[in-house]
Amino acid sequence: MSRSNKVAVPLSKAALQQMKYEIAEEFGLYSYHSQSNGDDTEFAGELGSVPQTTGSVHWSQLSTRQAGSVGGEMTKRLVAQAESVLNGYI
Repeated sequence: MSRSNKVAVPLSKAALQQMKYEIAEEFGLYSYHSQSNGDDTEFAGELGSVPQTTGSVHWSQLSTRQAGSVGGEMTKRLVAQAESVLNGYI
């Protein structure tokens, strides 16, 4: 059975990217900075008028272990979030 990196819910792609950068920053692997000058830039990065991130390390330069730890933490948090939603409805 082949593996696929296809996102199950295409509209969640931006949120997953955001989560990835936040976790990598927590682990000290990536520098995530919002470049706002006091302007309302909530959607400016998506539109391309303001860079979303400035990173100290490009993703291709991370080791497999480092990148895997970010992906593993993403999975752990998403599962915990889904469990909390399900527990609220059961």
